[in-house]
Amino acid sequence: MSFGPVRQIEAGPLDVGYVELGQADGRPVVLLHGWPYDIHSYVEVAPALGGAGYRVVVPFVRGYGTTRFLSAETMRNGQQAALAVDVIDLMDALGIESAIVAGFDWGARSADVVAALWPHRCRALVSVSGYLIGNQEVSKTPLPPPAELSWSYQFYFATERGRTGYHTYRHEFAKLIWHTASPQWSFDDETFDRSAASFDNADHVDIVIHNYRWRLGLAPGEPRYDELEKRLAEAPVITVPTITLEGDANGAPHPEPNAYATRFSGRYLHRTISGGVGHNLPQEAPRPFVEAVMEVDGFTS
Repeated sequence: MSFGPVRQIEAGPLDVGYVELGQADGRPVVLLHGWPYDIHSYVEVAPALGGAGYRVVVPFVRGYGTTRFLSAETMRNGQQAALAVDVIDLMDALGIESAIVAGFDWGARSADVVAALWPHRCRALVSVSGYLIGNQEVSKTPLPPPAELSWSYQFYFATERGRTGYHTYRHEFAKLIWHTASPQWSFDDETFDRSAASFDNADHVDIVIHNYRWRLGLAPGEPRYDELEKRLAEAPVITVPTITLEGDANGAPHPEPNAYATRFSGRYLHRTISGGVGHNLPQEAPRPFVEAVMEVDGFTS
């Protein structure tokens, strides 16, 4: 299955590649992918929502696919505030005042940030693995050894050997993550290769390495985002209607639902999706994801 043509639009510091499906006057839904995935995580979700009358927008995150920086001088910044501001910039460029924002992995973090800092722009939220807003100071605290082992690739990326290794073997590395994060997902080479093409973006390695180094406090962000990061470090409560999802076979590190339920103060519910569903939930279990978007939309009626 394919979305159709990728469009381009200038938004903030980026020329963003995105697909748009559904009704031009439909209720907007913005779907955000994670690492190491791309817009094809929504290859079944987006047409289903478009067919239900929504205006569905699925952008390539900075450093993926056809999204490019407008200036060679712009910092290749992967910090959480920058990625979330990209979402707001894209909505502004497309004339979207408010949208249902949904995502997983990096995309869930960006969706959470948009909902927390700009609730007037987020009609409702669907977030896989719940509340993922980060705090650099908290990230400096060591975890028990089993948890640290599950984050081993972050420490690898903290080294120049890791940067070189990821640059050289980015497709192989991504396939390894797909297998470990979704151990029961039997994807084929065609499915993987379709997404892996997005990692050949010239900025991909810089964005990924900066993202993980920034999280550990090993790389600076941009001063323009300092105030936003201060607010995010306080773990702001999300007030918009929210559904959180989790796969029952998610092999990636993730918080337990009871650890983040109190971070949502509006109408809220959580669902664990059974059937061997891993980290890439919208691609592995598209129907429950579509149902969550439509259900959380109903919360706002």
